[in-house]
Amino acid sequence: MYAAHYPALVRLAYLTTGSLAAAEDVAQEAFIEWFRRGDQVREPLPFLRRAVVSRCTSWVRRRRLERRHATALPEPVQRHPDGDTEVVRAALQKLKPRQRAAVFMRFYLDLPEAQIAAALGCRPGTVKSLLHRALTAIKEDLDVD
Repeated sequence: MYAAHYPALVRLAYLTTGSLAAAEDVAQEAFIEWFRRGDQVREPLPFLRRAVVSRCTSWVRRRRLERRHATALPEPVQRHPDGDTEVVRAALQKLKPRQRAAVFMRFYLDLPEAQIAAALGCRPGTVKSLLHRALTAIKEDLDVD
């Protein structure tokens, strides 16, 4: 289970947080939580996705608060786990965390809206709205017609 799904969960977390180190930590924490609750979890993969999204949202909120109170320091150069171009990556980073997570699960993991909704803790209609707004923002950012 771990070897099969860890890379995809790290990619999901990375796309949401923008930090490979944080993404790896979040994925590890999700697996630890699943291990602790092993007998209570009927479907591990949806549980892990939901745990990753929840932890990423908390990480992004905490990071925003830290940035608000920190002095301006240059961002360190990050390693990128996949081959996406910098332009697309920058456009994705401008999205809200839930939008990034929805885009990742839909277009990278090829999940149906119902599974995305379960991972995000919302209704399928909300997923459609998140995806529509995210794609509109990406198109505007990339200046695509």
